[in-house]
Amino acid sequence: MTSLLNLPLPSLQLTPLLGFTVRDLPTVNALLNATATVLLVWGFVLIKQRRETAHKRAMLATFATSVVFLISYLIYHYQALHVPFTGPSAVRYVYYAILLPHVLLAAAVPFLALVTIYLGLTNQRLRHRRWARWTFPIWLFVSVTGVIVYVMLYHGAWLGYATEVP
Repeated sequence: MTSLLNLPLPSLQLTPLLGFTVRDLPTVNALLNATATVLLVWGFVLIKQRRETAHKRAMLATFATSVVFLISYLIYHYQALHVPFTGPSAVRYVYYAILLPHVLLAAAVPFLALVTIYLGLTNQRLRHRRWARWTFPIWLFVSVTGVIVYVMLYHGAWLGYATEVP
C-alpha cells in the first residue's frame, strides 16, 4: 500500500491485538457513532432534569467515545484512503447531500466539543450553555449522519440496492 505521495505505508495489523482487522473498522466506527448519539441524548435529558453530575459524566463519556471513533476512523482511512459510493445514481445524490454537511460539520465538532467541555468544567455556566446550544445539535447531527453514511456506503442491500466495497 502506498500513500498519496507514493511513499510506502506500514500495514496495521489489529487482529492479534484486538481480534479484528482494519476492514472491520467501519462497523466499529458506526457503533461508536451510534453510542455517541445515545450518550449525547442521554446527557441532554440529564441536564434538563438538572442532574449536573450525571450530565457531566455522560458528556465526558460522549467525548471519550468520539475520541476513540476519531482514532479508529483515521486508522481506517490511513489504510483504505478512499471508499467510493457504488450505489445507484439516484441514491448517490442523497448520499452526497448527507455526506457533505456531515464532513464539514464533523471538522468543527472537536473544537466545539473541547470549548464547550472546558467551559462546563471551569464552571462558566452561561458561556457553556451558549456554546452547548450550537455544539449539541451539530455533534448530534454528525453522529446520526455518520451512521446513515455507513449504512448507505456498506449496507445498500438494507436500502434496496447493492454495494461493492473493497
